[in-house]
Amino acid sequence: MQIKFWGVRGSIPSPGPNTVRYGGNTTCIEIRAGDELIILDGGTGIFPLSQTLFPELPRHMHIFITHSHWDHIQGLPFFMPIFIPSNDIHLYGASDPVTQQGVERLYDVQLQYSYFPIREAELNANMHYQSLSPGEVVQVGDVTITCVLMNHPVTNLGYRVEYQGKSVFFTGDHEPPYNLCKPGEEDWEVYEDLIQQKTEDMDAAMQNVDVLIADASYTADEYKQKQGWGHGTYETCIAMAQRVGAKQLYCTHHEPTRSDDMLEQVFEEALAQSSLKIDFNVQLAKEGLTIHI
Repeated sequence: MQIKFWGVRGSIPSPGPNTVRYGGNTTCIEIRAGDELIILDGGTGIFPLSQTLFPELPRHMHIFITHSHWDHIQGLPFFMPIFIPSNDIHLYGASDPVTQQGVERLYDVQLQYSYFPIREAELNANMHYQSLSPGEVVQVGDVTITCVLMNHPVTNLGYRVEYQGKSVFFTGDHEPPYNLCKPGEEDWEVYEDLIQQKTEDMDAAMQNVDVLIADASYTADEYKQKQGWGHGTYETCIAMAQRVGAKQLYCTHHEPTRSDDMLEQVFEEALAQSSLKIDFNVQLAKEGLTIHI
């Protein structure tokens, strides 16, 4: 299985001379497993990915969306294969619990004349949509993809991708669950039990994964002002990787205001300050980085 990062920034694209080393595109990950092409999230990184696919077309492609925030879907209208006949594009993601609309709404909303010059009805590829529920398993050839409900202000599905005994887990946007009540308050113990169960369920889905790709947007100090925003820290990602026995951890969803130099600085500081014994590979995700497992 081969994994390649095409976008590693969070919230908004941040191109320019200060982000050249790690890249300024938002989230997109390419996974090759045998003959299957699986794409995790459709941030702006999906556009440069699409430009590399022309020699292979037409073909089947499977895009799994973690959630519908802009930085994870804003590249979808620029995914070039959707405009080329005979391509089969399969788009997967969670339904909207408020509107009850399925994953097809992602293109339906973006491809309106108010926002884009081409309507969904004018796409030339064969478009297929499948809305997913937490715990659902999707089989793509010999590849197994399991959906896991993570912790974010909107429904966010993490994905475990398995092929020939190898595995990768991508959290999408994820903040470790925390108790809204204070110790001693009436519902504190009830929420503690719920948090423990939710954490155990997520950890079980990541158990012994070969590659864990996790949301590490903030430092521990930054998180104090941003609790509830739905993102993790370097420390929480390291702790999660250690709990589940991950062999490799790649921290992603980099804060868009950070230059490459600052990104490396806060990462090294987090590693130095960690009280945990880190006996696995921990790296910052960067555009163009390819992993073979």
